[in-house]
Amino acid sequence: MLVLAAPSPSAAQRQRLSIDSAWRFTLGDPSDAEKPLFDDHAWRVLDVPHDWSVEGTPRQDAPGGGRVGYFPTGIGWYRRSFPLPAAARGREAWLEFDGIYMNSDVWVNGVHVGKRPYGYVSFAYDITKHLKPGVNVIAVRVDNSAQPNSRWYSGSGIYRHVWLSLADSMHVGHWGVSITTPTADSANASVVIRTRLENHHGAQRRGVLRSLILDPGGREVARKDSAFALPAGQQLEVEQRAELRAPKLWSIDGPNLYVLRSLILEGNRVTDSVRTPFGVRTIAFDKDRGFLLNGRGVKLRGVNLHHDGGAVGAAVPLRIWESRLQALKAMGANAIRTSHNPPAPEFLDLCDRLGFLVMAEAFDEWTFGKVPEGYHRYFAEWGERDAADFVQRDRNHPSIVLWSAGNEIGEQTSDSGVKVLRRLLDVLHRADPTRPVTTGNDQIHADGHPALEAFLSAEDVVGYNYVDRWHERREVFAEQDRHDHPDWKMVGTESGSIFQSFDERYSLGSDSTVPRPNYTTGMLQVERLWKWITTRDYFAGDFMWTGVDYLGESMWPFKGFGSGVLDITGRPKDSYFLYQSLWTDRPVLHLLPHWNWPGREGQTIPVLAYTNCSAVELFLNGRSLGEKRLEFPAQGTSGGWNTYALPRVAATTNDLHVSWDVAYQPGVLRAVGKRRDGSSCQTTEVRTAGPAVALRLCTDRDTVTAAPGEVALIRFSIVDSSGTVVPTADNVVRVSASGGRIIALDNADLQDHDPYQSTSRRAFNGRGLAILRPAGRGAMRVTAAADGLKEATMTITVP
Repeated sequence: MLVLAAPSPSAAQRQRLSIDSAWRFTLGDPSDAEKPLFDDHAWRVLDVPHDWSVEGTPRQDAPGGGRVGYFPTGIGWYRRSFPLPAAARGREAWLEFDGIYMNSDVWVNGVHVGKRPYGYVSFAYDITKHLKPGVNVIAVRVDNSAQPNSRWYSGSGIYRHVWLSLADSMHVGHWGVSITTPTADSANASVVIRTRLENHHGAQRRGVLRSLILDPGGREVARKDSAFALPAGQQLEVEQRAELRAPKLWSIDGPNLYVLRSLILEGNRVTDSVRTPFGVRTIAFDKDRGFLLNGRGVKLRGVNLHHDGGAVGAAVPLRIWESRLQALKAMGANAIRTSHNPPAPEFLDLCDRLGFLVMAEAFDEWTFGKVPEGYHRYFAEWGERDAADFVQRDRNHPSIVLWSAGNEIGEQTSDSGVKVLRRLLDVLHRADPTRPVTTGNDQIHADGHPALEAFLSAEDVVGYNYVDRWHERREVFAEQDRHDHPDWKMVGTESGSIFQSFDERYSLGSDSTVPRPNYTTGMLQVERLWKWITTRDYFAGDFMWTGVDYLGESMWPFKGFGSGVLDITGRPKDSYFLYQSLWTDRPVLHLLPHWNWPGREGQTIPVLAYTNCSAVELFLNGRSLGEKRLEFPAQGTSGGWNTYALPRVAATTNDLHVSWDVAYQPGVLRAVGKRRDGSSCQTTEVRTAGPAVALRLCTDRDTVTAAPGEVALIRFSIVDSSGTVVPTADNVVRVSASGGRIIALDNADLQDHDPYQSTSRRAFNGRGLAILRPAGRGAMRVTAAADGLKEATMTITVP
C-alpha cells in the first residue's frame, strides 16, 4: 500500500499534500493502463519530477532531431495508488500538476478528468466526486511522440511537482488570490487584496474573510475582515484594502517578502487557510526613463534562460537553479527572461527571494507554426485559456515586472497578427492589469517582411530581439524608432552573446605554424551594444542570449547550444567575466586563454583581459609586456576648461577589454590592475599546467553541507602537482557515493553522447560535475578516481 506524506494541520483547514513519490512508469502505450485494476507491478517505481528523455542517449536519427538535442521522446504512462486520506472525507480534492510535457491525459479511478496539450502550463482538476474510500488510482498518459514539436529541448513526462489539495466546500478558489501594491515608498504602502471565494456546498454559507499581512519577520502588520453570504454553487470576489507604515520594500538588493494569510471563518472555526507570499514594490516602464523600480531608474541587465538543467533534463532540482541564479547574480545580472515558456513555480520563488526582475514568457508560437507539431496546432482552442492560467498562477510574484505574450511570433509581420495580439492583451490585462505586456520581435526593420507598425504600437512595451541585426542598426540600434515613435517604451528582449564555438574549446586553428585564434572578436558586438544601452535612459535594458548553455537547438554531433556565460554544468566561462566587469562595481580582472600550447613556442598568441580596472600591466615569467588602459564612460571636463573631477585615464583602446600579442613560452602570465588613481585594483594569473597527478573535489557553495531533501553538486577537476587545473586533461573519472546516490554526471562537453546516468565521465577541459542525492540525514562520502591519478574524497553532511 502506497501512502501519502501528509502534514498534520487542523482537519478543518486546507492541506496541500505532495504526491511526488512512488509512481509507477513505463515507456510505450499499453492498452487499458487507465483502468484501476490494470497490472502495473512490472513497471518501474520512481519519484517525480521525472524526465524520461534525458535518460536516453542522443541519436542522430532521433525524431525530434537537433531541436531537442537528438534525445528520445515517445509516449509514457504513470500510475499511482494511494489510500484516501482521512482528512479528505467530506472535503473537496484537487489534483494539481505543475507541468507535464506534453499532451497529457489524466484518469482518476478509471474516469477521464482532463487533457492539456501545452507542456509548460500548470493546471488542476477537481477530483472530489471521483475519489472513493480505500485505494484510489491516478493514471497519466503523456504523449510526446509527434515530432518535432519544440525548437529546444523540452523533456518528456511529469517533469514538475504533483500535489493533492484538500479543502472545505467553502474555500478560496484555486489561484484565487490577487495582491497588488498600487503605491509604495519607504513611508507608506497601499495593498489591494482581491480574493475569489467559492461555495460548492448545497446551501448558502455565511462567514468572514480575514486577511492577515505578516511582515518579513513574521509579525502581523495589518488585518482586514469582510463578512460575506454566498449562495450555493456561487463564487464571489472580495476586495480589501490595507495600509502599511514604513514598509520594507522589495528590491533587487533587498528582496523583502511579506505573507498574506487568507482565512475563512464560520463563527470561531477556520474552514480554509491560504498562504501567499508577496512583495511591496512599484514598477513602471517610461518612454524617457526606461524601467523604474520603486520610482528609481534601473537598467535591466538580463539573461535569457531555457528551462532544462543540463544532465537532469527538464526535471530540475531546486538546488541546481539556486546555484545557477546565485552565479548569475554575482555576475551582476538583475533580470531573467523565461524563454520561451512559463517556468516552474519554484523557479519564480527563487527569483523573488534572490531579487531578480523577471520577464515571464508564455509562448513560442501562436497561429503561425515554426515546427510541424508545435503549439500552433493547439493555439486556437487553448491559447487564451493557457495565457490566463499562466498569469493567474504567477501574478503575485514581485519578481515579475513584464509579461511576454510570445517570442519571435510570425504574426508580427501579418495583418492578422494584430488581432491575435489584441486578444491576448485583453486576456493578460484582465488577469493582471498592473503589468505591461510585450513580445520578442525579431523582424523590426527587417528586409522583405518587417514587423508591422500596428503590431508594435499595440504592445505596452516594444520588445527588440537583436536590435542591432539589420543594416545600419548595427551601429545606430533603435535611434530611428526613438525619433519616429517617441511614445514607444522599449526593451531589448534578446541579443547576442560572446559565442566562440559550440563547445567553448579554445583554438588557434589547424595550422600548427600560424595561430588563427577563435576568441578575439566575439565580444566586440556585445561591447558596442552595451555602450549604447547604458547611455540611453529610454531603452530599459537588455536580455542577452543566454545565461546558461542548454540542450537542444543544435546540429550533430552537438546536443546543445553553447551561448551561455555559464556552461551547462553551471560553471562560469570567460564571457562571464566581461559581463561581471560591466555589471558590477567589485574589482574584476580575468585573463584568457589558458596557457598550455605545446609546440607553439615563439608564436604570437593574443592574450585578453576582461576588467573594470583602469589600467592593467601584463607580465610573462616576470617580464613586463606593457600596460593597457581603458575608460568607459569617458569623462568630460568639469568646472572649467581642461579640468576633470577624477584623475584622467589615457586610454589605449575604445573597447571594453584590453589585449596583448604575446610570443608564447610556457610559464606564468600575471596581470596587475590599477585604479585611475594608481592604487591597487586586482591581480590574477594563469600558468602552464604540468602533468596531471591528482583529482580534486569541491562543492559549489562555501560549506560541505546539504539541506535535507536537496541534491549536492560536487565538482571534480584534474590538477598538477601545484594544484593547477590541467585544461587539456580528459581522463575518465569514476565517481562513487556512500550514503547517497548519483543522479547524473556531466562535463559540459556538448558533443559527449555518453548517458548522464552513469558512474563515470570523461573530464572536459580538466573538469566535471557530479549531481548526487544524499540518502537522508547524516554523512554522504563521495569518492572520485581515475587511472594514474590520486583519488579524492569529500564528505557531505546533511544536518
